[in-house]
Amino acid sequence: MMPEKISKWYKMLIVWRVEHVKLQHFVLFLSLLIGVLCAVAAFLLKESIHFLQNLVTNIANKNSLNYGYLVFPSIGILITSLFVRYIVRDDISHGVTRILYAISQRKSIIKLHNVWTSMVGSLFTIGLGGSVGAEAPIVLTGSAIGSNLGKLLKLDQKTLMLLVGCGASGAIAGIFKAPIAGFVFTLEVLMIDMTMTSIVPLLISAVTATATTYILTGKEFMFDFFVRQSFAVDRIPYLLLLGIVCGLVSLYFTRGMNFLETQFRKVKNPMFKWALGGTTLGLLIFIFPPLYGEGYTTVNELLAGNATAVFDRSPFQAAMGNEFMVIFYLTLIVLLKIVASTCTTSGGGVGGIFAPSLFAGCITGFIVAKILIMCGVSIPISNFALAGMTGVMSAVMHAPLMGIFLVAELTGGYDLLMTLMVVSVTAYVTIIFFEPHSLYAMRLAAKGELLTHHKDKAVLTLMKMENVLETDLKVVFPEMTLGDFVKIISESYRNIFPVEEKASGRLIGVVSLDEVRNIMFRPELYKRFTIKELMNYPPAILNNEMPMEKVMQIFEDTGAWNLPVTDSKGRYVGFVSKSKIFNSYRNMLVNFSDE
Repeated sequence: MMPEKISKWYKMLIVWRVEHVKLQHFVLFLSLLIGVLCAVAAFLLKESIHFLQNLVTNIANKNSLNYGYLVFPSIGILITSLFVRYIVRDDISHGVTRILYAISQRKSIIKLHNVWTSMVGSLFTIGLGGSVGAEAPIVLTGSAIGSNLGKLLKLDQKTLMLLVGCGASGAIAGIFKAPIAGFVFTLEVLMIDMTMTSIVPLLISAVTATATTYILTGKEFMFDFFVRQSFAVDRIPYLLLLGIVCGLVSLYFTRGMNFLETQFRKVKNPMFKWALGGTTLGLLIFIFPPLYGEGYTTVNELLAGNATAVFDRSPFQAAMGNEFMVIFYLTLIVLLKIVASTCTTSGGGVGGIFAPSLFAGCITGFIVAKILIMCGVSIPISNFALAGMTGVMSAVMHAPLMGIFLVAELTGGYDLLMTLMVVSVTAYVTIIFFEPHSLYAMRLAAKGELLTHHKDKAVLTLMKMENVLETDLKVVFPEMTLGDFVKIISESYRNIFPVEEKASGRLIGVVSLDEVRNIMFRPELYKRFTIKELMNYPPAILNNEMPMEKVMQIFEDTGAWNLPVTDSKGRYVGFVSKSKIFNSYRNMLVNFSDE
């Protein structure tokens, strides 16, 4: 009885909301609620991770080797891997990529378990030493909150997409205390259009999440930073140099991580994959302790100009007094960060690349500044470390505005906005020459599944083959006579007929009514001609898994108005007409552009 009563009240509530509350006002309320929930989730995750990290890192003092680094990261990855494999039974890695895929391919529907599973997975992964960040998992959590809240309240796909964006915006704002960065992240990385209906809810979620986090943790900035020297015009050439270096480091970061993940995917045995990833990660962290966890402790030390802190618990502590060894040691850490991060995620762990990109950027800026100082250039080393964070993050994520505002909000370094802008834009322009898409988006873009700000392409991406497929055409077979074909013509209202093999169902050609019009009224020819003699091969054959953008390109290249569609085995499944695509396109464009 109780479930029936709940169902009855639930339906009544939905009806009451539709009749008495405008959707626009309701979305504003939901965006505020999502902001609060995202901030609480981010707070719980960060506090839990720091608790575990403190247990592991305090096993040894900072002047001693910590042999726990050899073991605990592997344990964290193993626990996460078993949790995902036997409890979740779904892929929860690459959180931001999964959100992009949900927006473009799954009607903004994110599975309910993502509300909590990515948090649990990243807790054990990062808390026990995994060299990744908690930001991508919390973004997936926030987006899942928005998606499932919208789904529960029976909201349409367009509103669902906005709530997913609100969840992402609130998650970034909550975990970083950075409302502008949360808002810009949704626009630049998730590529949700900036319209009047989306700006206000996204801002409400970001501001609400930040305010909630302030209440829970205080108003201190995430990184300790004090602007000792403000922006100076004569440093622009050196900032441009730093931007180019950050762009190249980001290129190495993107392609290197993509390459290593591809190699890991070739390993089919999950336990061997875990052993390979966990062992490698443990050794790397033991030799280079700054690779442990998110790396934010190292970032704080470098922003303070304290390079010797990176040698704490390292086998190379004796080298900390040598400037060249410091640069060499830090360079190795930057180069090996992608190895440590890939071993973490591909070995079975859960985490994102926010923290690794900030970490690598800070060290890159510090190294460039050190080298310039050794060459006799007078520059503030902490400013360059800060700008390096902006440069690498902007280039890796293809989000220059987010990189600028995030770093400014994390440190309170608003006086250096011009410095951050120069480095961010230069790094972004540098990587764009080599990689048109971010690490998040490149896999989806290769499959034609990426939603972008380009309205035409976005609408085509949202269109699916099954929505335009026509299956009401009469199928004919090659052994049929012209007489048999005329009978089929009399029962059909279409002027094109697919020809398929009876045994296999494979498409072998098409017959057009225009091709037989001059002989179809001559009974003396009915047994003389067969379909095999009358059929033609179509100018192109489409695949039922082909992205719509490619479908339209084939139509343009061939000049055809109707093309057959087959499955992966060549079996006929239907026809697609250019006119139906245009009609569907127009309808979706109106809905997509509606303010």
